Amino acid sequence: MTTCIFCKIINGDIPSYKIYEDEDTMAFLDISQVSKGHALVIPKQHSDDLLGTDPDVLQKTIATVQKVARQIDDTLKPDGINILQNNRSFADQSVFHLHFHIMPRYNNETDGFSYNWQTHDVAQDDMTALLHTIKDA
Repeated sequence: MTTCIFCKIINGDIPSYKIYEDEDTMAFLDISQVSKGHALVIPKQHSDDLLGTDPDVLQKTIATVQKVARQIDDTLKPDGINILQNNRSFADQSVFHLHFHIMPRYNNETDGFSYNWQTHDVAQDDMTALLHTIKDA
């Protein structure tokens, strides 16, 4: 896909801070670092998001996520690591090429990452109905 910024990075049309590459995937530092070592992992085969990705491509991509997360963990020694993946613009996906964020977290530093989740209690009957709606589809 010629207009996709990640496809342009894969093709070498745009420079990147590449930290890993194999036949099927690539990982590079995000130019907008949320925390020191914030990296992105992408498949080389274009797919807009996780939902439309071929399962074989997804399997190879998640294996690279694990490999790069271990590499970051071994070298940067963060106190934790968040793995984040967004689908569609309402879920804050801004580049429509499947990608996983690997965000090292450091206890002694203030970084730009935070959760803003609001949980809701759900009645048991509603939870059971939801279960069946999803499971029986």
